[in-house]
Amino acid sequence: MLEAPLSRNFSHCTFVLRGFPSLQKHRRLLALPFSASYLLVLLGNSLLVYVICSVERLHSPMYLLICTLCFVDILVVTTIIPNMLLGFLFDWNEISLVGCLTQMFFIHFLSSVESTLLLAMALDRYFAICRPLRYNEIINSSMLVRLVLFTLVRSVSIMATLVGLAGSLQFCGSNVIQHCYCDHMALVSLACDSTSRSSAAGLAVIICFVGADIPIIFFSYMKILSVVLRSAAAGEDSRKAFHTCSTHLIVMMCFYLVGSITFLSHNLNIPIPTDINNSMGLMYILFPATINPIIYGVRTKEIRDSFLRIFKNRAKKIMTAKVSSAGKEKS
Repeated sequence: MLEAPLSRNFSHCTFVLRGFPSLQKHRRLLALPFSASYLLVLLGNSLLVYVICSVERLHSPMYLLICTLCFVDILVVTTIIPNMLLGFLFDWNEISLVGCLTQMFFIHFLSSVESTLLLAMALDRYFAICRPLRYNEIINSSMLVRLVLFTLVRSVSIMATLVGLAGSLQFCGSNVIQHCYCDHMALVSLACDSTSRSSAAGLAVIICFVGADIPIIFFSYMKILSVVLRSAAAGEDSRKAFHTCSTHLIVMMCFYLVGSITFLSHNLNIPIPTDINNSMGLMYILFPATINPIIYGVRTKEIRDSFLRIFKNRAKKIMTAKVSSAGKEKS
């Protein structure tokens, strides 16, 4: 790896990912919790996708949005964790500039898609609870098609611009990225020339997603909570509604707040230690992906009942097959 500054006519084509620099001696131990988290993400989200796809009565807009959210969670975590584990276990830390930019695009693109899905889910619940008579008129297949087009246009155009600006920079100094993956500002901070356009693009991303999505999500949940609390006849229903809405908001705030801080720490010169910045950069992606199957799966009665029904049917088929097999052997 190259640490000393080189000629400005030279630009690195290969970089070294160095996540958690102060814990390099214990990097193999770091692989254990992240491997466990990755397996939990794959298991929980895949199971939820399977249940929703298998049960026809769950093919409504809300559950399809949850299914898509789980699929996106699997993709974004897979974009980061396997490569990071290879670095921890086998010191395979090198990545080409093209590979780095590709990883950067998919991480930020999928995160922006997740933001749009959270927004869509909040609006879906708002119309279902606060405007039930207009729900079927507004939330339908054509709306889902428009949502897909809006997501693709917004996310692809903004993230392609962000990555394109980062790729146009010259990297003539250090080629060591102080992160576990190709974070936008972690790469841009290594550039020799002016990074003002890339920094402005980073701020634009926060404004377009966090600044636009968060107020709508927060307003939707506040309206939902107020309607439910007014209409709930029993105190238990009120507590359940409050707990559900507050849980959703806490997970969303973790996604948006922690993600924004890590994304803007370089732009705003926030003095965050590298290891903490690495942890926050992983937490805002891993934590929601790990906890979403519990919030939207285990805590949702329709999905929980469908899972139990599928499990019981499979167990019944296995027992029937074993009994049939034993009967044939005896005869």
